[in-house]
Amino acid sequence: MVKVPTALVSCDAAQATLELEGCSVVQQCVHSTGASGTMYLEEHLLLFVLGGTNKMTYGKQTYVVGKNEMILLKKATAVQYEKAGDPENDNIYESMMFSLKDDLLKSFLSTAQIEIPKLKAEGEIKSEVYPINEYLVAFVHSLKPYFNNQSGVNPGQLRLKMMELLYDVAEYNKNVFFQILQLHQPVRTDVSQVVEQHYASPVNLEELAYLSGRSLSSFKRDFQRIYNMSPASWIREKRLVKAKEMLEHTQMSVTDICFSLGFENVSHFSRIFKAHHGQTPSSYREVMPVS
Repeated sequence: MVKVPTALVSCDAAQATLELEGCSVVQQCVHSTGASGTMYLEEHLLLFVLGGTNKMTYGKQTYVVGKNEMILLKKATAVQYEKAGDPENDNIYESMMFSLKDDLLKSFLSTAQIEIPKLKAEGEIKSEVYPINEYLVAFVHSLKPYFNNQSGVNPGQLRLKMMELLYDVAEYNKNVFFQILQLHQPVRTDVSQVVEQHYASPVNLEELAYLSGRSLSSFKRDFQRIYNMSPASWIREKRLVKAKEMLEHTQMSVTDICFSLGFENVSHFSRIFKAHHGQTPSSYREVMPVS
């Protein structure tokens, strides 16, 4: 599982990223073949596909983002992706990803001279795939020369380009802009819905509270009222049950299962798995062949 954007800064393909204040905010991705995997979003992500398709499984939903289409995904979520090239263009897949940090959104909303709609008290606009109009296509392509000389890109200049992106989205796609507003000020979501959807992802309690639109103390209080136990205990038990299922039905290694479910290290995972199931993960797999 790749953490985005942290992994983009440290990976071998650093020439495909633009950084602002030590964080990758823009990544250009070009493949001559397909690729698949899972990424954990540390920041909100706006994805533009410029060629080929990207099939993304996000929560319980699956989306296919095609050429000149975009999707907005919120942070603290694991997203499975399958990239496929365009058969009419040498099987090339091309995309550009923008990490929307909270401080950037706050700065934009405080300075933008645009009409900002009021957020609804309840409800949430779900992720959807939207077409990119000619203005957004032109904006994305305007960034390509920046990747040829990242060291020469002034941080202030890059911040202005990110502001330009938010202005274009606000002007030409109100649905996506409304989603961005909700990401900055998340609406209240049912606690049980949030934890059931995300307990098997490597999220912490602060991130779960954020996804539910609550402070950490409010999240813990509401969780205790619903489940009559602490969220940490409930999540640990659910993850241990999920780990047992993954040992039985997948070929993932014990290490991969450990970190994909958010356990801090393998020794800790093995110790609490044995306490809960009576055997270490490795011993359990030996007596339960993969189906």
